[in-house]
Amino acid sequence: MPRTFTDLERHTLNGSTMGTRWSALFHMPRDFDPAPVAAAMAAAVAQVDVQMSTWKPESDLMRLNAAAAGTWVDLPEQLTEVLAYSLEVGSASGGAFEIGLGDAVAAWGFGPAAADPGGIRTALAGPRRPAHEVLELDPAQRRARKHGPLTLDLSGIAKGYGVDRLAQVAKQFGIPGALVAIDGELRALGLQPDGSPWGVAIERPDHFARAPLSMLALQDAAVATSGDYRHWLEVGGRRLSHTMDPRRGGPLATSPASVTVVAEACMAADAWATALMVLGSSEGAALAERIGLDALFLDRVEGGLCPTQVGRLFEPIAPGWRAIGAIV
Repeated sequence: MPRTFTDLERHTLNGSTMGTRWSALFHMPRDFDPAPVAAAMAAAVAQVDVQMSTWKPESDLMRLNAAAAGTWVDLPEQLTEVLAYSLEVGSASGGAFEIGLGDAVAAWGFGPAAADPGGIRTALAGPRRPAHEVLELDPAQRRARKHGPLTLDLSGIAKGYGVDRLAQVAKQFGIPGALVAIDGELRALGLQPDGSPWGVAIERPDHFARAPLSMLALQDAAVATSGDYRHWLEVGGRRLSHTMDPRRGGPLATSPASVTVVAEACMAADAWATALMVLGSSEGAALAERIGLDALFLDRVEGGLCPTQVGRLFEPIAPGWRAIGAIV
């Protein structure tokens, strides 16, 4: 029988990481001390940042970026895991998910430095070989080497992986139900004390306001959203998304307003949301259907938003579509 909220104490933990905030919500008996959990969670996401940040020149990822082609570089276990999955999604998405766009991200001003017109021209000059062709990974030995020019950027997957690390810490402390997040990437463990799933809002893709569009009810699942409305720059009166188009070496010229993906792990949801954002609602929906992803595409149309739903989780609850209800 589920325990009632009166039997338990509600804990909300949070801290800074990766230029944003991490958070955790859970309920435990009143004699439970949350301080060790908070310390372990802060350490877990700090470790991800130290290994995978492009804002820290001393990170393991930047050490790999700086290495000469043909040189094996020893890597920590977590970075090796994320690189391996990144290359897998890159190949499976036909290159739509591409971690080898670090030069373009930096050139367009989405990194620690201002935009560089010369770098933009170079990034746009293309063509470029995808990371899954240029980067050789040796997971058994935890090492990698490049076989050509390549600047890696893991901004499309690192936060999702960080969320998975938060979930792992919660499990290690015997917490049966929790909602953990970094920015808009979330993962639900188990159920709430009353036996109900965790409610997660899908945000309306608005450039200037934060407002929920609809709700998901999650149990043992993760959700991530990629969109054009949070991080962008304006060029010639047009807003350009921070999501890079591997086909041109610059921001997406056209894209859905947002793509939301539900998956078992947040790393997977994060990476695939980015890949489907690049592919767009038509091609992306076809791929999601083919590989069994649950995804919601929102395109801007005159007068509102046009949804494209893939999978059993995203189903209209009324004619004309007003909201989404799903239970994983």
